[in-house]
Amino acid sequence: MSANKHIPSSKHWKVLKSELVFNEKWYKLRRDEVELPNGMVLDDYYVSVRPDVVLTFPVTEDGQVIFVKQYKHAAANIFIELPGGVIDDHENNPLEAARREMLEETGYTSDNMELVAEVIDNPTKDTNKIYFYLARDAYKIAEQDLDESESIEVLHVPVQEVEHMVLSGQINVSGSVALCLLALRKLGL
Repeated sequence: MSANKHIPSSKHWKVLKSELVFNEKWYKLRRDEVELPNGMVLDDYYVSVRPDVVLTFPVTEDGQVIFVKQYKHAAANIFIELPGGVIDDHENNPLEAARREMLEETGYTSDNMELVAEVIDNPTKDTNKIYFYLARDAYKIAEQDLDESESIEVLHVPVQEVEHMVLSGQINVSGSVALCLLALRKLGL
């Protein structure tokens, strides 16, 4: 007997109506009217329409992981994260977006990048995916190329210290936590 034998199958919700109720450069909000599988209708299900995101775990040849440290206004705090950002409207290749974001934020690039996972951060309310990359043998080729609103400090952390930083809460942004642990496992650490 299968372990899933007693789990009822899930069904998709039927979208009856959908409208964009807020549409600004950095945030879009959609209001859906949906019919649930049991027939119940919800006329006010709000969804954040967000662009897909890339996140990269760059590790240098000498075993340093490149992190960024910056203020994030919604949480009103300074965070240590892996480099990443949104895939721009004109971009259709997440790998190239990951390479671009890493270069802009850190000045580093890599000729050896691989997709580790494609994840959904908040499937209840957000539409976007996050593409996790491991960048081996990362090397510096430029200075940071930041937007005028950005102030990012680049950190070099020995790869052996990353797990402790995650487990002690020094790295506590969900995407960075997940990618750190996945990348360390992929690297056999």
